[in-house]
Amino acid sequence: ELVLKVRIQNSNLRENDFIEIELDRQELTYKELLRVSCRELGVNPEHVQKIRKLPNTMLRKDKDVARLQDFQELELVLTVSDKNLLFRVPTLSEQSGYNKKASELTY
Repeated sequence: ELVLKVRIQNSNLRENDFIEIELDRQELTYKELLRVSCRELGVNPEHVQKIRKLPNTMLRKDKDVARLQDFQELELVLTVSDKNLLFRVPTLSEQSGYNKKASELTY
C-alpha cells in the first residue's frame, strides 16, 4: 500500500488537518486516487477541480500518481457551485446595512 496525506484545500476551515489514505500499489491511477480521496473526505468527485501535490504541483495523469511517495501531502481543490457553497458570497439583502425599503424608493 501507498500511504498519502490528503485534505481539502480551504484556508477558511477552522480545522484543515490531513487524513491518511491507503492506495493499492497495483492500482495507482488518477481515477483511483480521486475516488479514494473523495470517499474518505466526504466530497463529491464532481466538485474536485484538481489535485495538488504540495506545495505547488498539479497532478494530471496516472504517471504523476505513480511517482508519489509514502506520506506525500495532497490537497483537493474544489470548484464552487450552487450545491457546494464553500465560499458563498452574501447577497445584497443579506449584507449588513442593506435597507430593502430604501432600495425601492423612486425619485
